[in-house]
Amino acid sequence: MTKAPALLPEGLRDRLPQQAEAASRVTRALVDAMRSHGYGRVAPPLAEFRETLGGDDERSARDLLRFTDPVSQRTLALRPDITRQVGRIATSLLAHAPRPLRLCYAGQVVKLRASQLRPAREMLQVGAELIGSDSVAAAREIVTVAIDALEAAGIGPVTIDFTLPDVVDLLAGGPLPVDADIQQLRDELDAKDAGALVRLGAETYLPLLRATGPFDRAIADLRAFDVAGVLTSRIEALEAIAAPVRGRADLTLDPTERHGFAYQSWFGFQIFVPGQGDAIGRGGAYAIPVGEDREEPAVGFSLYPDPLIDAGLGGEDIAERRIFLPIGHDPAIAASLRADGWQTVAALTDAEDAARLGCGWVLGSEGPIEA
Repeated sequence: MTKAPALLPEGLRDRLPQQAEAASRVTRALVDAMRSHGYGRVAPPLAEFRETLGGDDERSARDLLRFTDPVSQRTLALRPDITRQVGRIATSLLAHAPRPLRLCYAGQVVKLRASQLRPAREMLQVGAELIGSDSVAAAREIVTVAIDALEAAGIGPVTIDFTLPDVVDLLAGGPLPVDADIQQLRDELDAKDAGALVRLGAETYLPLLRATGPFDRAIADLRAFDVAGVLTSRIEALEAIAAPVRGRADLTLDPTERHGFAYQSWFGFQIFVPGQGDAIGRGGAYAIPVGEDREEPAVGFSLYPDPLIDAGLGGEDIAERRIFLPIGHDPAIAASLRADGWQTVAALTDAEDAARLGCGWVLGSEGPIEA
């Protein structure tokens, strides 16, 4: 017996009406919250030339699903991330726009390969970028906007986990030089492998592993470790960034976390929701290349709400606002119902049934009647 071919490639899926409606509601709530802070929405294309999506960078190229454009005969790629596209827009079409430039976006991205924690290759990405500054004030704003957007979409409670992506560079280039390879040192700190640190001859970095956990305790441990004062400005910055969102999210600190922060500079954060193994959002400070010898500072965040939508976020009982219109109904009344937020389903024959068509209501002679 011949096995039927799969309808879709691995990692891709159809979203049925209830999921698609929920995704639309969540996206609208997130974007509207960002727009309320002055972030203008942009909509980059799904595919671009490979080079503009990072095809010349080995790390980025691993995520690119590539194909040849029959028109230009050049290699195109489906976007695996929208942040880079927003950076391109900011430094080209909006190069002369006043800074700081605030932009937000929402759209689908496609990865070449999935991960164990996130098996989907296509996913919804929603985010905001503040371009032209990576100051403490800018970082504080972007974290606050992220929390506002999450609350507007009904996502919570959340945990914000802060990190310092450049902490190893600051220490190794200053009070704690090491003979070991810096990248290996970063990897072992990220893995929280105390034994590996000892084998590398980096015992002086062991206290960093203890400066992890609930924010206030971890900050105190980090301050106690920072006897040379190299991290003082970073510690003060983290406290200033965390201040406006205290009480609105659980706050933690992991100063050596590197997973997902390959391009962030001095500051990064992850967003976790109980019951979800992977972070549902990441953000931080980074730099956008401008030409060959210049960079523009920026801060931003990206949210990936699909797992929460699959778990019921944004879902509503469609039948509660779905009304069946029998044959011969008054079109004016139907139009007024739609204007009031109802979904109307018009009968095509006398044999149709409201319940079978998912309608919780029927239009009667005096108005809606519960089915």
